[in-house]
Amino acid sequence: MAGKLFACDFEVFGIVQGVFFRKYTQKQAVSLGLRGWCMNTRDGTVKGQLEGEESPINEMKHWLKTKGSPTSRIDKAVFGEMKPIEKYSFNDFGIRR
Repeated sequence: MAGKLFACDFEVFGIVQGVFFRKYTQKQAVSLGLRGWCMNTRDGTVKGQLEGEESPINEMKHWLKTKGSPTSRIDKAVFGEMKPIEKYSFNDFGIRR
C-alpha cells in the first residue's frame, strides 16, 4: 500500500524565468515521483503545485529553496500548507503556459 498523499502549493522568487527553471523543476519532480504543475507568473516568479508522498515533497521543497536550475538565483521559496488528499488530481508533472 502506498503512503499518504499530500498536496502543497509553492512560489519561487528570484531569477527564475528565462533560466529553464520550469524544465528543471519538472525533471526533478518526475525523478521524485511527484505530480502537479508549474508556470511562470507575470510577477517574474514561478508557482505551482506538488502532489505526492510527504518525503519526496519535502525533498522537492528543499530543491526549490536551494538548487533550482543551474543559472537560476533563488531569493526565496514560499510553500502553502501540506494538505492531505485522497487521490492524485494530476497524471504527471506538467509545465503550464
